[in-house]
Amino acid sequence: MATFILGLVILFVGAALYGKFCEKVFGPDDRETPAYSKQDGVDYVPMRGWKNALINLLNIAGTGPIIGPIQGILFGPIAFITIPIGNVIGGAMHDYFSGMICLRDGGIQMPDMIRKYSNKGVFSVYQVFLSVLLLLVGAVFIYTPGDIAATQVFGFDGAATSVSTWVIYGVIFVYYLVATVFPIDAIIGRIYPVFGAILLLSAVGVFAGMFIKGYPLLNLWDDWSTPFLNAYTVTDGAQAAFSYGDYFTAQHFIPVFFITVACGILSGFHSTQTAIISRTMKSEKQGRMTFYNMMILEGFIAMIWAAAAMGVYNLGLQEVNANLATGTVGIICRDLLGNVGGIIALLGVIVLPITSGDTALRSLRLSISDSLHIDQSSKAKRLGLSAVIFALVAVILVYAKSDPNGFNTLWRYFAWSNQTLSLFAFLGISVWMFENGKSKWVWMPLLPGAWYAFITVTYITNAQIGFRQSWPVAYGIGIAAAVAYVVVILWYGKKRVNRLAAHK
Repeated sequence: MATFILGLVILFVGAALYGKFCEKVFGPDDRETPAYSKQDGVDYVPMRGWKNALINLLNIAGTGPIIGPIQGILFGPIAFITIPIGNVIGGAMHDYFSGMICLRDGGIQMPDMIRKYSNKGVFSVYQVFLSVLLLLVGAVFIYTPGDIAATQVFGFDGAATSVSTWVIYGVIFVYYLVATVFPIDAIIGRIYPVFGAILLLSAVGVFAGMFIKGYPLLNLWDDWSTPFLNAYTVTDGAQAAFSYGDYFTAQHFIPVFFITVACGILSGFHSTQTAIISRTMKSEKQGRMTFYNMMILEGFIAMIWAAAAMGVYNLGLQEVNANLATGTVGIICRDLLGNVGGIIALLGVIVLPITSGDTALRSLRLSISDSLHIDQSSKAKRLGLSAVIFALVAVILVYAKSDPNGFNTLWRYFAWSNQTLSLFAFLGISVWMFENGKSKWVWMPLLPGAWYAFITVTYITNAQIGFRQSWPVAYGIGIAAAVAYVVVILWYGKKRVNRLAAHK
């Protein structure tokens, strides 16, 4: 368990140091925020700092920090180190600057930020990419909480042919529609504190339970092929049926791990959510807690579920297979917290994707309406645009549930596109730094941006859902893409600075 503890130290100490550094580089001040200057009672609404932070956490923490780490820990205890490092210098920095730039620029949404700090071509690609991703998010975050609720809470079979499955989906669907259409403080601002309490009880319960029950966790220096340690489920000396070391090698840790463990390390989806909260913040100085620290908390949730999953695998309580994620969640909750506590923990797991899916679709409505200048001043007009969005989500959901391999395909595209979307945010942050006299700090977004340019391009070049090239070819193209990403941004950023100087 020492490596797990070390990872937590890296996460929280790193957050304290690098979070403060990010805040110093940006320089929040006392200027009037859009929540006051553009107050409209719908999207621009001043809300308390703790509520903004909690809403942002629930917005960004979907299925990713649970399902991703449960699968990602199969690569071994190295996950306990890569998750916190990536979170501190990549994911949390991404969320902080995305939210703060949108806040300072008048509460603009991410499409407008990308349009402002890039060009028409990049903006057009981003807009299409974003719309597709948010539709996928909406579908994924109906499917996963619906299936967990059906199979783990209510005891149904979760089959596509079962009426119960579609009733549960329908309830979530209706909630999403209400949360998408009504003013943010009328629904989300009131119900999220309840959701937040369930989430925190779930995470704290699982975290404490691991120590109380003594879950066996591997360290970096251990043999990554350990015997099962649970004497009452297997005989003494029985060898593990799963080898973390073999999986690490066979599954190509780089890039697959960084696509699998998406939200716990980095998520491009998050920038669309921080942009929403930029319209409800009372002060720029709340940004570090609201944006940076909430991503750190999501990293903590990811670490908890990665560790709990490893404990379950090492104890032999769950056979490792391709469809382990949902079942592992239920086993962890019930083994650590009992039947009643397990149900409460499962509710926390269900809350996470639901509270991301609703704001994903709200963000899509805002992005489309802002970009196409569609009036959203009345409920009828918001409902009209939402109806089109929800019809598309319904089509994706029916396909994913009806096709035997539908959800696996949906999840792979979702995970890859989620990470790829972050490249646009890193580009916008980099150009913003050039234009605001902070070019000496441009390495902050460029380093994680270059890394994920390499990761996403390498993955899609090799993947079955992509171009199906050999690994050597994929790695070569990925390296070239990372270099090109850095060179183009440095060239474009300097070009923008020169252009601004010429106009003065």
